[in-house]
Amino acid sequence: MTDTTQFATFMLVLLVFWPSYNLVLALFVWWRPKPGGPEVPSRHPLQYWIVIPALNEERVVANTVRSALALDGARTPVQVVVVDDGSDDRTPQVLAQIDDHRLHVLRRTPPDARKGKGEALNHAYRYIRGIAEETGTVHRAIIGVIDGDGRGEPGMLSEITSYFGQRDVGAVQCRVRIHNRTNLLAFLQDLEFSCVVDASQSLRDVVGTVGLGGNGQFVRLSTLMELGDAPWSACLVEDLELGLRVHLMGRRIRYATHATITQQGLIDVNRLLRQRTRWGQGNLQCLGYVPKLVRARHVRSIALLEFLQYLLTPWLVAPMTLLITALVGVNFYAQFSGQNIGGITANGSNALAAVGIWLVALVLPGLIWGVVHRLKHGDERLWRCLAVGLAYPGFLILGSISTLRALYRHFAGRNTWAKTERLAEKEVPAPKPVPRVA
Repeated sequence: MTDTTQFATFMLVLLVFWPSYNLVLALFVWWRPKPGGPEVPSRHPLQYWIVIPALNEERVVANTVRSALALDGARTPVQVVVVDDGSDDRTPQVLAQIDDHRLHVLRRTPPDARKGKGEALNHAYRYIRGIAEETGTVHRAIIGVIDGDGRGEPGMLSEITSYFGQRDVGAVQCRVRIHNRTNLLAFLQDLEFSCVVDASQSLRDVVGTVGLGGNGQFVRLSTLMELGDAPWSACLVEDLELGLRVHLMGRRIRYATHATITQQGLIDVNRLLRQRTRWGQGNLQCLGYVPKLVRARHVRSIALLEFLQYLLTPWLVAPMTLLITALVGVNFYAQFSGQNIGGITANGSNALAAVGIWLVALVLPGLIWGVVHRLKHGDERLWRCLAVGLAYPGFLILGSISTLRALYRHFAGRNTWAKTERLAEKEVPAPKPVPRVA
């Protein structure tokens, strides 16, 4: 087999595998596992504590607090705890203007403030734990985390409650969407969260490997108490690490397929790269859990493979992307220049075939997800969904760049981060609460 034939064969395999993988994954967008299992009988409703970590969130925190308070219902009573982590903008004044007995504002000041989101969440956790122990409601208390720019949809706690009806469920993760998706980059993030991640989490719900996200995670207080005085760590992705620790405890994490949290999308490429680099670096920090997962007796083989896939894949994909791009570039140059490079000789027909296969393999997955977005949500025009699908390969390239930057920062020992600035928002009326039922 000649080198050009080998290359064409490789491109054909790429064409078949990569789009097919995305198509199979996309089917899980419509896979909706039910809570299942016997519910725990209870005379009293669960008590929800919504924690909102806030550092200089004056532009968005009022909308977030109002949305969180509106989640309150007869069977889903809500208390909201805002952790003002040393804000030096108008965040304290904005919070002071919200007069509601269900709102608790915890003010952290230097030198304790600004030590990371994990420490802010731990501060709220200890405050809630103290109240729950005093009132005897530890086993009914659920701590939910909503970011400063997050908005929960009314009625979402009903679905979450149904999952917590099973004794083995220690946490539930909500679906995430982007509410400022008029911008192309923000729309790409909505495509990622509401379709690709949604499908992945639905698959993980079947396998038993659902991951926790920074926005829209709900955890039993009793589960957190088993993790000690500081269940959230200083890891750059404290949410992912907490999820791994919950799994290692033998508790199940479920994915709420309808309950939705919306958040701001980043509309600046540099800020997106900074965010994804932080996520990648945090993912690298979590690789230390691989041996623990391998040794864990209650982690089944299929679940272990899935854990390894989403922990290790980013570090394999980025180098492979560079390698494949280099090989394709060398082949194209050899084909069109007529030069012999590494045994690759000119063959115009093979070159054109390789170009076509490469373009299809790049573009087809994005178009698949664009169509999925249109069919699933129906809140964007078809032409916009197809346009964002065409832009999806560029979004994946940004992800590979972020992964490489994360590797550099990790080995350079650079772990400090500046908070991403929020976009200004108009005041959003509080959603109408779900009617109380006597």
